[in-house]
Amino acid sequence: MISESAVPQAAERPLDDAVLFFSRELSWLEFNDRVLEEALDERNPLLERLKFVSIFGTNLDEFFMIRVAAIKQQIDAQIVRRSDDGRMPLEQLAAISARLRSSLAKQMRLLNHDLWPALGKHGIELKRVAELDSDKQASLERTFDDRVFPVLTPLAVDAGHPFPYISNLSLSLAVELEEMTRDGVKLHFARVKIPQTLPRFVPVEGAPSGRQWFVLLEDLIAHHLDALFPGMHVRESYVFRVTRDADLDLQEDEADDLLRAIESELQKRRFGEPVRLEIERGMPEYLRDFLLKALDLSELDCFEIDGLMGLADLFAIVNLPDFERLHDQPFTSAIPTRLIGVTDIFATIREGDLVLHHPYESFDPVVQFVRQAAEDERVLAIKATLYRTSGKNSPIVRALLEAAENEKQVAVLIELKARFDEENNIEWARRLERAGVHVVYGFPHMKTHAKVILVVREEEDGIRRYVHFGTGNYNEKTARLYTDLSLFTCRPELGSDASQLFNSLTGFSRISDYEDLLVAPVTLRREMEALIDREAEHARAGRPSGIRAKLNAITDAAMIRAFYRASQAGVPIDVLVRGMCAMRPAVPAVSETIRVRSIVGRFLEHSRIFVFTNGGDREVYIGSADLMGRNLDRRVETMIPVLDPLAAETIDREILSVLLADNVKSRELQPDGSYRRLVPAADELPIDAQRIFLAQAQAL
Repeated sequence: MISESAVPQAAERPLDDAVLFFSRELSWLEFNDRVLEEALDERNPLLERLKFVSIFGTNLDEFFMIRVAAIKQQIDAQIVRRSDDGRMPLEQLAAISARLRSSLAKQMRLLNHDLWPALGKHGIELKRVAELDSDKQASLERTFDDRVFPVLTPLAVDAGHPFPYISNLSLSLAVELEEMTRDGVKLHFARVKIPQTLPRFVPVEGAPSGRQWFVLLEDLIAHHLDALFPGMHVRESYVFRVTRDADLDLQEDEADDLLRAIESELQKRRFGEPVRLEIERGMPEYLRDFLLKALDLSELDCFEIDGLMGLADLFAIVNLPDFERLHDQPFTSAIPTRLIGVTDIFATIREGDLVLHHPYESFDPVVQFVRQAAEDERVLAIKATLYRTSGKNSPIVRALLEAAENEKQVAVLIELKARFDEENNIEWARRLERAGVHVVYGFPHMKTHAKVILVVREEEDGIRRYVHFGTGNYNEKTARLYTDLSLFTCRPELGSDASQLFNSLTGFSRISDYEDLLVAPVTLRREMEALIDREAEHARAGRPSGIRAKLNAITDAAMIRAFYRASQAGVPIDVLVRGMCAMRPAVPAVSETIRVRSIVGRFLEHSRIFVFTNGGDREVYIGSADLMGRNLDRRVETMIPVLDPLAAETIDREILSVLLADNVKSRELQPDGSYRRLVPAADELPIDAQRIFLAQAQAL
């Protein structure tokens, strides 16, 4: 990723020296390469490999819409500040462009020369219209005439027709046309948008028995362009695709009514500035330059694609019925022993804190928790934060609506700024408001990312608060795809902190400290840094020390420097980072005791866990926050101490330790920024953590 030939000793450089930090953007590209590596791995079932190709592509789309767009904004604003790794914005953009091209070439070779041929052997084939026999072409022509042609709108581009607006992530055909005039042949240019309202993969009727053939919609349209331009000669056509800035830009004076401000920005999203142009390989240079000029992009922003663009559409193939043999074996999430046959989840929580490990253990108890609260006549109030839900049929939201109908006091903070989920959350906000729920939208310039549900219940001995803390969203669909943790508790100190948190979210409470919770942006940064520094003090005093952590990203420079200080004191540090890691491990006299690994497998590793040895008095935390500036300073986040000894032992020894021992799906970060996949030694037992957790769940 970054190839500095020599890393300085601590005595030579301060801990804020740029050479001690990786570029977060290049680190993200390394993560996406690990996703692509799963597609390359022939041990994975064929359609699972295709799924990873699709994820690789959709990840890149979001990367350009958000990260690259932000860098371009810095360039436009003439920002001259260097990033932590020492690069100026234009240098970051050039490094991204150069780094990405090798990954794209690898992805295209994989799809064109490995996956499509392999799928063909199993009956799934992508054909070109021109290679089909006359009967099948005639059938496709009828499909074109009946279903496609009426939807198309060819747009000419000339002195009287300005270059058309190209919407975000849409596919288009750049069409070269020739017209015979008295002065000779005149060349014209037109654009035909590929309709996003029609299936991208068009079935071919009459395929041999047991086989499914498809042609691409853009190929079908290109094959019949003459019908769109009568009297013209279609010389050639080329596919291209535009990516635009899709981040919301809320102005302070627009944020008085956050709901309306978000709706306004969503309307603008499709009109964001272009950030990337993908073109079909073989497009003439003059046509490529014409598109770049029209879109105000440079060669750095242009990527030549030898094959399929818009890889998100591959999910139509991934999800084809009757090909289960080409997928991972299905599994059923387990119900923990403590909850089997339980009808009163509150009684179970009173017996002791409860930890669930999703998706291996079912998300149903979380839904049951809210449903029971909605129906229980002793429940007085329910308060919840909702960042992402599962859409129109979310059982969590339906339970909250039922609670309001049952005249419970219900307060819900809906994060309208949850990226790419804004429209869904706006719809839920309005439905909840109509049902009488107290709905708040958080803060204009700060996302609420914490995952908390508080239930206030009147019992024989007084008011008791039950709390669910999570590391993932209240979304039962992604709970089958993401690894996350749930903690149920009725400990008074955590219930009190949860109440204080909701008071700060819904009212004007300005609490500056909490009893046990670590809450961003109030206490989390300082408390986390203090916990890391405390381990350094233990190490210097000769007491047991150590930090074991699992998170999605670590890019905050101050936190990385705290890890460096702890390493210099001799603290052993093991970190699992799924995505971006700007911390450089194994630097002599700086980070010699730091080991960083990453697991990419069947499930998206999403839980956040921190374990501090603390001189032998272990402390375990779980939560919603990564160690990024946005999480620590510009989001409402929670990190929760796991106070129950049995729950803490489960998380540390039965979950985190297994993940850290993985030598099958784990990759280790090298001092140069690359990742090396771990391979079990000849005398070593292969450990695939996700498979182990699956086997344990199925045995319950």
